[in-house]
Amino acid sequence: MLHWALVFLVVALIAGLFGFGGIASTFAGIAQILFFIFLVLLVVSLLVHVLRGRAPPV
Repeated sequence: MLHWALVFLVVALIAGLFGFGGIASTFAGIAQILFFIFLVLLVVSLLVHVLRGRAPPV
């Protein structure tokens, strides 16, 4: 997912460079949303890992 956020960011930068402001802002918004989703999933994954690591073996 982080890969796609970076892809949309690069496309937004290229579109902004060529003067396509509307397209650039759309792709930048998508990249930002994907980045925040990635961060939330990372935090949830780390919490699950920490909580499972403290459980006694069965």
